[in-house]
Amino acid sequence: MDKPTSRTTFALLQEMTSRDPAHDCVVDGHRRWSYSDFTRDVERTARALLAQSIEHGDRVGILAGNRAEWLIADFAIMSIGAISVGLNTWSSANELAYQLEHAGVRLLFIEPTFRERNFLQLIEDARAIAGGFPALENLVVLADDVPAAHPSWERFNASSDRVSEVMLAAAHARVDPNDVACLLYTSGSTALPKGVPLLHRGLIENMWEIGERQQLHDNDRLWLAVSLFWSLACVNALFAVLSHRGTIVLQHHFDAAQALQLIEQERCTIFYGTPNMALALAEHPDLAQRNLSSLRTGVTIGTPPQITRVADLGVAQICNVYGLTEAYGNSTVTEASLALNKRIETVGRALNGVEVRTVNADDVAQPTGQVGEVQLRGNVTPGYWNDPERTAESFTSDGWFRTGDLGLLDQEAYLYYRGRLKEMVKTGGINVAPAEVEQALSTHPAIELAFVTGIPDPRFDETLAAVIVLRKGQTADEASLREHCRETLAPYKTPRHFRFVDATALPLTTTGKLQRKRLGEFFGVETT
Repeated sequence: MDKPTSRTTFALLQEMTSRDPAHDCVVDGHRRWSYSDFTRDVERTARALLAQSIEHGDRVGILAGNRAEWLIADFAIMSIGAISVGLNTWSSANELAYQLEHAGVRLLFIEPTFRERNFLQLIEDARAIAGGFPALENLVVLADDVPAAHPSWERFNASSDRVSEVMLAAAHARVDPNDVACLLYTSGSTALPKGVPLLHRGLIENMWEIGERQQLHDNDRLWLAVSLFWSLACVNALFAVLSHRGTIVLQHHFDAAQALQLIEQERCTIFYGTPNMALALAEHPDLAQRNLSSLRTGVTIGTPPQITRVADLGVAQICNVYGLTEAYGNSTVTEASLALNKRIETVGRALNGVEVRTVNADDVAQPTGQVGEVQLRGNVTPGYWNDPERTAESFTSDGWFRTGDLGLLDQEAYLYYRGRLKEMVKTGGINVAPAEVEQALSTHPAIELAFVTGIPDPRFDETLAAVIVLRKGQTADEASLREHCRETLAPYKTPRHFRFVDATALPLTTTGKLQRKRLGEFFGVETT
């Protein structure tokens, strides 16, 4: 299909609607919206926001699961030039207190309870921690039966009658492609999360290119269980699909049995998911009874065996990717048509509108095949929200964004991810990237997961240690794994210590991410 001409998010929605108003846009259980229906509801909520005196540049938060109202509110906020702030549904009261205050959120759309968490009480706890939120004027509760102090979704939208179409059109007209569309918070190496603003034009330009790498078209249907507050969902998946006039099929939160049923029932063609989601689908007893033949393409990350597992589910054209929230989700994507044995090894070439280089510690470009820090230029955030110090630290003087990731570029400009710069282990004076060792270990037929870290050593300063999760029914010992590593790695890259653990013993965050700093605990090293 033709590339969209629009460069603001609501204009994109209008453009896709004009091409085929009746085409499916959003599916949420038994509720369905055509592009025309969805645009109508977005306009209604946008008028209600204007009725509440929400203005261009104001921040409006969303704290809810993957439901249609999340998407409607998101587009409505952006359509009038306000800034959508997607909040993590796993956040603690402390984390929410910081983010709501730091962003200066004026209005919050909130689901009263989600996965047994009472969000209304959580907000009150956060308010007490922060000593109040002077900017936060109202909560809109995404339910019918709500406390009298707060309007429900329907009561809030009823106020749209106070705003004319002329006023709404004027608000739309003030939105510029270089305006901030959304603000997402991402964790980092410091105690406080970073606010990442992303611009309207980037959401369309970068995501169109991601969709092209996946070979998306208007008959594609996305299964979306990845939480909407993550950039993988509300930035990457959402706009890759909508810029190609596809359909979003929502799952409120990930459940493997429900996911298998939903993919079959809705004939979903696009897979967006993490390795642990793919593993849960592959191991679920219902898999044999479900027809997943509709699946074709999509996006995931992981080791070669983890990506192969997604392909084995039927996603034959699954794309390996590299990116981060600061770079609109992804900066490199493998072409769906690339041979699978190449797709599982490389994270692809730079998208149009993105430059990628690898550099040494002095920001000098590394030669082909040499590992260095990955730096990006082009479609990246203009800088961290209200944080000039961290912004200055993160960009070079000539505009390259320092990712803190390690990688190498081959002769065809394909990027190969090699881990985090701060995870480098210096053993005997030589730097080793844990990701390189993990990749070598993951090719062993008995290994399900491998994670490598550095632990103190009196002779080498640090030595490599590997935490191993074996496949069901498989066995391996330290000697065989060392021998396996030596077949492809230099001797100094071979782990000296191994621990075999069950996957349930891995230290994970509340969002399912590995806490690498705690791997040393398996070897008696205290976490600092």
